[in-house]
Amino acid sequence: MASLSLHHVVDLEQALDRLADLLAPGGVLVVVEWSWERFDEATARWGFARLAPPAPGDEPGWLHRHRERWSASGQPWDRYLRSWAEQEGVHPCAQVLQGLDARFTRRFSAEHPYLFASLAATSEVEEQAAIDAGLIRAVGTRYAATRS
Repeated sequence: MASLSLHHVVDLEQALDRLADLLAPGGVLVVVEWSWERFDEATARWGFARLAPPAPGDEPGWLHRHRERWSASGQPWDRYLRSWAEQEGVHPCAQVLQGLDARFTRRFSAEHPYLFASLAATSEVEEQAAIDAGLIRAVGTRYAATRS
């Protein structure tokens, strides 16, 4: 299982090769990823509007940090996010999936809600309803594959 990690690795190809080496023939790989490249302004604003303030003494969460950095940048959302992604060296989910498909046999892949876990009083069902209504985009990806 790889959960919210592959977009962060420095050498994606090496990490995926290592996964392929570690998984036994017939073994199942499950990946949960963040599709940051699908995180458009409408989705960001929807999530930002549902953030609870950090508890006293707690570090702000990743969505709080994006809201603050975007506001301070003065840039349009898409330019801010691309700049952040370049600085952080994060891989687009599409690139991660392409690399996985080159090494494994895909059995399942779907976009899904992702932000709800970081939001106050917002459930996965509520986020899915906003996705279904076309208000926001699904920015999570679930993937399962086997090794031949």
